[in-house]
Amino acid sequence: MEQALNIWEFLWKFLSDGKVLTVTAAAFAAIIPGIGSARAVGAVGEALDGLMSEDPAKFGKGFLLQALPATQGIYGLIIAFMVFLQLPNVSSANYQQGLYFIGACLPIMVCGLYSALRQGRVAAAGIATIAKRPEASGKTVISAAMVELYALLALLISFLLVVNNPF
Repeated sequence: MEQALNIWEFLWKFLSDGKVLTVTAAAFAAIIPGIGSARAVGAVGEALDGLMSEDPAKFGKGFLLQALPATQGIYGLIIAFMVFLQLPNVSSANYQQGLYFIGACLPIMVCGLYSALRQGRVAAAGIATIAKRPEASGKTVISAAMVELYALLALLISFLLVVNNPF
């Protein structure tokens, strides 16, 4: 029983440390959109492989569609880097600072994940369009890029929150 209490004490001390929470925020800002980007790029890659099995000459028209969903992972990495730059200003004794950075990273975490997954679906549908109508490749890129707007807005909000933190 005594050992169980020590574990809870350890967890409480660990989770109430401002620096630990700030590093956790940075890690999640990179990991969560990265997961969405990886899944989306993989799904579009599968569609592109199917297209190339029919007509390898269409690879160039579809490659940009595969690359587009990778940007959300890059945006998450940018925010993680910005949070790490703030780390010397964070006090271990102040868990509110760490919670602030978790909140500041939430827009890119949530919107980065969701927009990457949705952009992957739009891009995969674009690959199917290129298979039937290669001349429409520009329109399919525009359709997939429209989803990017929301990831950019989340990047902007997270960036402003991280840079203008009140601590």
